[in-house]
Amino acid sequence: MVSALLVFVGFTLLAFGGEVLLRGAVGLAARLRLSPAIIGLTVVAAGTSVPELAVSALASVKGQTDLAVGNVVGSNLFNLLVILGISALVRPLVLGGNTIRLEYPVLVLVTLMSLAITQDGGINRLDAALLLSVYIGFTAYVVSLVREQMNAVEMREYGAAVRGLETSHAPSGLPGLLAQVGGGIALLGIGAQATVTGAVALATSFGVSERVIGLTILAAGTSLPEVVTSLVAVARGRDDVAIGNVIGSNLFNLLGILGLSAAIAPLAVHPTIVGSDNWWLLGATLLIFPLMVTGARIGRVEGALLLSAYGVYLVRLFWSTPM
Repeated sequence: MVSALLVFVGFTLLAFGGEVLLRGAVGLAARLRLSPAIIGLTVVAAGTSVPELAVSALASVKGQTDLAVGNVVGSNLFNLLVILGISALVRPLVLGGNTIRLEYPVLVLVTLMSLAITQDGGINRLDAALLLSVYIGFTAYVVSLVREQMNAVEMREYGAAVRGLETSHAPSGLPGLLAQVGGGIALLGIGAQATVTGAVALATSFGVSERVIGLTILAAGTSLPEVVTSLVAVARGRDDVAIGNVIGSNLFNLLGILGLSAAIAPLAVHPTIVGSDNWWLLGATLLIFPLMVTGARIGRVEGALLLSAYGVYLVRLFWSTPM
């Protein structure tokens, strides 16, 4: 019970700390006179993945690499199969624009690249530099591309979204914004510490591996911001935001989080992640392709298929030995 409570408190602090940090970072970016499009595509796009970053980075520091890597792989599986599945059950998702033409193909390539990098059983600092360089380069390209293609309506939508984050409970002045960012980082640190400590204790209590805890409980808990963002977007008829949020989060997880975590300390990758879980992630990523190109929509039947695939993965995960 104590372990479960620690994990719950950790998730709560991670979610709240991530929100505080996001609002402070948006306020600082606005004070630097960055355009709403740039803020939306960089600060806001990475904001929902901050809990995963905090947990994986701390796990890397503590040498609990199965938690660090399992959290990333599990979060990406959860995003693709559960969040898109639930979103499509709420209302069929219509796809279009850069999601199909650019972001999804890049996600497939990045997933293949991460699979290749981990084949030797580890992610070293040279691998980390490659992952981070790809993330920075791709983000810069997307920002330049979208700014050229963005119409007046999209500019207004970005502006409204950024203003909402900037003005809601925002402190006035640079010192207040810096304090908000510092407070968010502190909450993330405490939340990550509680989550990792509780997760390790849970693994010990239930006799399962840290890899399994990272792939399931940590992955689902740290993905809660993506769940909320996508469901709110679907309810408002913004299918592009819901799908873009999932794909963008998966890109950041593989490139940004694995890259930063391995830069802190090289990551050993569990043999079962290399030989099984990574292939499930690639399969889930490729599974989206026929759903995307068939009528350019993900309907309720496809949503149920995605959720069923996640159920099969969980059954296989908990019944396979060793855990």
